[in-house]
Amino acid sequence: MPNKVVHFESIGAVTFFRNRRSKSMKISIKPDKSVLVSYPSFVCEDEVFHFLSKHEDWIRKHQSKMKTQWTNYKSGSELQTKNHTIRFQQAAKNHANKSGNSILVSVQNFDSDESRNFIEKVITEIYRFEARMLLPSRLKELAFQNGLNYNKISIRNNKRNWGSCSSKNNISLNLQMMKLPDELIDYILLHELVHTKIKNHSAKFWAKLDELTNNRARELALKVKKYSTYTL
Repeated sequence: MPNKVVHFESIGAVTFFRNRRSKSMKISIKPDKSVLVSYPSFVCEDEVFHFLSKHEDWIRKHQSKMKTQWTNYKSGSELQTKNHTIRFQQAAKNHANKSGNSILVSVQNFDSDESRNFIEKVITEIYRFEARMLLPSRLKELAFQNGLNYNKISIRNNKRNWGSCSSKNNISLNLQMMKLPDELIDYILLHELVHTKIKNHSAKFWAKLDELTNNRARELALKVKKYSTYTL
């Protein structure tokens, strides 16, 4: 079964992701309550759907508990990004105005899906702008400092991971990295740069990453896991 999204009446949208590195089937629930099912290449479609069916009650239970950052966005609230200050207010219609590095986001109804999608779009575009301004130069700097080389860099809005390195040493970075502290951004960049030399997560890989992070590779990896690749 190729990677695809299927809508289920009881649990909503489910993304099925075939993961060549995975040894077992896994279910994760994202902040928007959507579901991701990853599974090994050797597992057939019927097994995947049966696995999902067995865990529907668990999924619904955790969806009902899922809390997102959405509750932080209300009239008078503020979000500070790397280079911008975003302020929110209630108004007659949804729109955004930019003045220098300040952005005023006006929202008609903070509780509506339409407003949620509007706010997400605005924040995503700000992250995209900042990522394009900051990440390429920082990646180049870290590569030079550590004697590592890469081919091309791309920046995407990826829901599955923070970054990746291809067999041709093309590095893809997630624009959602802009919500992370600087030390975690550097960790992800170094992680992908080490993959230009070591294409797996073997002991050799972690040893090299430890060398570049003052023996903090595992510590930083755990810190990154506390953040979501979703905007809201």
